[in-house]
Amino acid sequence: MQRNQGRLVYLGMILGLVMGLALPVAAHHSFAVFFDDSKQVKVTGAVQEFQFRNPHGIIRLAVTDAAGAQLNWKAETNSPSILERRGWSSGSLKVGEIITIEGWPARDGSRYLRLRSAQRADGTPIGVPTVAVDQK
Repeated sequence: MQRNQGRLVYLGMILGLVMGLALPVAAHHSFAVFFDDSKQVKVTGAVQEFQFRNPHGIIRLAVTDAAGAQLNWKAETNSPSILERRGWSSGSLKVGEIITIEGWPARDGSRYLRLRSAQRADGTPIGVPTVAVDQK
């Protein structure tokens, strides 16, 4: 009986290790599953948050619509290493700063997009824009 318990513990440890290694893979997703590269969306608003983190950065904007209502938008970016190669840094955006972002909209119609380009209020580009093929 003691020997079987040892095997079960060993198998449990192996299974736990394998499952733990698989979690980061499951967390990443395909561009095409969530975003529609046949469409573009462009919004202007105040930065609420900029997360410069893996696997994707996040920009949250407060956007005022034509009726004056505030809408919250979320933009997914590339990973920090790719953003850095495109001229971004963790200090590229400041909370409260007005920017315009453009990208591919979420397939589910939510206020969520994959970032293609970003500009400051004066029209200055932030980093280098990306293309749809980079996201797939």
